[in-house]
Amino acid sequence: MSTSAALPSQPTRVIRLGRNTVIVGAVLLFHGVGLWALQSGLLRRAVEVVVPVEILAEFITPAPPEPQGPPEPAAPPPPAPEPRAKPVVRPRPAPAPVKAPQPLAVADSTPSVMTTELAPAPAPAPVAQTAPAAPPAPPAPPAPPAPPRIVQPSSTAQYLNNPAPPYPSMSRRLGETGRVVIRVLIGPDGRAQEARIQQSSGFDRLDQVALETARDRWRYKPGTRDGVPEAMWFNVPLNFVLE
Repeated sequence: MSTSAALPSQPTRVIRLGRNTVIVGAVLLFHGVGLWALQSGLLRRAVEVVVPVEILAEFITPAPPEPQGPPEPAAPPPPAPEPRAKPVVRPRPAPAPVKAPQPLAVADSTPSVMTTELAPAPAPAPVAQTAPAAPPAPPAPPAPPAPPRIVQPSSTAQYLNNPAPPYPSMSRRLGETGRVVIRVLIGPDGRAQEARIQQSSGFDRLDQVALETARDRWRYKPGTRDGVPEAMWFNVPLNFVLE
């Protein structure tokens, strides 16, 4: 009894196992087909084919309705108002001219007197008008005065007897030489009124000796303007040379 009861349960278990296997295999197959479709791009192509059709359907617009029948003619403008006629004014007839009475000839009883008319006296001849005399020409301007004759002062006249400047002994020992120019204001009497060093020799001892000589020891021939002595500035050169 136990053997017969166990036999029918085995086919039932086999059937259940076969159904589950089929379901699992179908699910795996579906997933495999889906993965393969994604990898091969079949779904992307389907989307690319379907989407443009939808976009084209959205952008299509209906054509404007065609006008039915010919267009209606425009209404004519209203006629302009006619101008009013001006009243005609007739001119009044001019009155007939009245004739003036004409004078009648009447004989004069008074005797006629003969009158003589004097000719008009001739007009006096016009007096010729003489042109006014021209004013005398102005005198010519005087000639400009001649420039004054100026003579510069001098220190080399023989009668002056100006001595040579003394050579400083220290300058001789040191071998100092040079040229000094003293600017002197010479008065009308031929004496130096003022003096200063115009150009230095480079040595103070030589400059001081030259200044004292030109200012205190020398006499000059004064400068003149048109022969008249006048104070003038004059440059006096002094040379210091060792022999």
